Order: sequence, then structure tokens, then C-alpha cells
Amino acid sequence: MNPMDYADIRLLHISCASISICLFVLRGALQFSGIAWRRSRVLRIAPHVNDTVLLAAAIALSWISHQIPLQQDWLSAKVGALLLYIVLGHMAFRADAPPARQAVAFAAALATVSYIVMVAITRSATMGLW
Repeated sequence: MNPMDYADIRLLHISCASISICLFVLRGALQFSGIAWRRSRVLRIAPHVNDTVLLAAAIALSWISHQIPLQQDWLSAKVGALLLYIVLGHMAFRADAPPARQAVAFAAALATVSYIVMVAITRSATMGLW
């Protein structure tokens, strides 16, 4: 059996990123519609499993391509933005937070993940704007 090559791992990474974003939006839509999504075992567990595969694929891509986050500005920007996205996502889905705070955190998380995607596409921390 052939090991996965760069293109296969990249496709896995992109697929997991897409699934992750879709699950985030779905959980947000359910939450803001008043639907108790936390009762769903799948919606509580699937994002963590998917994000673990996403992270593993990211590490594999970095390893294969010899790109180290602190040596590549665009990759450092992605990692930093990812950490911000995780914090904002936690704030957005915190059950005891006021709905207005959840909504602001959710919108900020969506803006952050959009930035991550654009940095990945352009391979530029400034997205080629300057």
C-alpha cells in the first residue's frame, strides 16, 4: 500500500477544514434558533474528531513540505488565527454566556476562520493586500 502523498493529505486537510466550518456554522445556527444541539452526541463529538484529523493533516503537510510555522509568515498567521478562532468559538458556544456576547463571538469567529482560509489560499499573512 502506498503512503498518502502531499496531494492526498492536502485534500484531506481541505475537506476536514470545510467540514469543520460547516459544523461550526450548523451549531451556531441551531444555537441561535434556540435548538438544544448539545443534546446531540454527534454534534458534540464529531467536531472534535474531525478537528483532530484536520490538525494531524496540517502537521503532516508541514512535515512533508518542510514548512515550519515560525519560519513562514503566512503559516504563523494561520496558527495564530487558529488559536484566536478556538477561543472565540469557545466563547460563542459557552452555555452560560449572554446571547449578545455569544453572537459577537460567533461573528468574530467566522471572520477569523475566513481570514485563515484566505491566508491559506494566498499564502500571505496580508492576503496580498500590501
